[in-house]
Amino acid sequence: MTDAAVLLHVDGPIAIITINRPQTLNALDIPTIEDLEQRFGEAERDPAVHVIVITGAGDRAFVAGGDIADLNSRRGLQHYQEFAEVIHRVFRGIETSDKVTIAAVNGWALGGGTELLLCTDVRIAADTAKLGLPEITLGLFPGAGGSQRIMRQISPCKARELMFTGDRISAQEALALGLINKVVPSATLMDEALALARRIAEKSPLVLRILKRTLIAGADMPLAGALVHEQAMIGLVLDTRDAHEGCSAFLEKRKADFRGQ
Repeated sequence: MTDAAVLLHVDGPIAIITINRPQTLNALDIPTIEDLEQRFGEAERDPAVHVIVITGAGDRAFVAGGDIADLNSRRGLQHYQEFAEVIHRVFRGIETSDKVTIAAVNGWALGGGTELLLCTDVRIAADTAKLGLPEITLGLFPGAGGSQRIMRQISPCKARELMFTGDRISAQEALALGLINKVVPSATLMDEALALARRIAEKSPLVLRILKRTLIAGADMPLAGALVHEQAMIGLVLDTRDAHEGCSAFLEKRKADFRGQ
């Protein structure tokens, strides 16, 4: 395997991005985050790619967190201008991507690892995975978007408990909380993630893109405004070729030929 911090492999409509620092349990430092931004950007700009799968190298960690020694060397303004600026930009870019994203959580996903998976659309975890936001045990709190995203994605009281205690939870506990979608045996994790990616990649890439934009924009609106936005966006979808191809295929009892048009 190459020494690059982040790897990109494209297989038809599916891109696989691998955080490749197994010697540090795939910890995130600035060069790695910038590499992630570059590789993700390449996949996002590739019109042939419909789904992006993110995972970690090795069988121990998805992303075990940030580089603690690096964090300990910093002061507030430097951190705000450098590390925090970069990681917030990169994670928000993943969260708002037009492409569907899947996290294949192959091991420890702590701190920045949980914060990264919170930015993805769908999460599949190995049964050996452990998740958590342990920053409080270091005298810190989740600062890469985690404190805000987790409050919006699971029960606020459970989110607070995880952040206040820093407890690590099993994949099964994360599933029960709604933090992930599915738990699978470690040996079949990538097979399961890629099977799901292929199912999604069969859908209209254009309609998936419009749907993602509708979900992201609507999440920041009051319900009344979000419903008006949805009404406009579904009207836009009905001007696409793919919408009418999908309906015609259903009526004609055949597989739809989606072309992203």
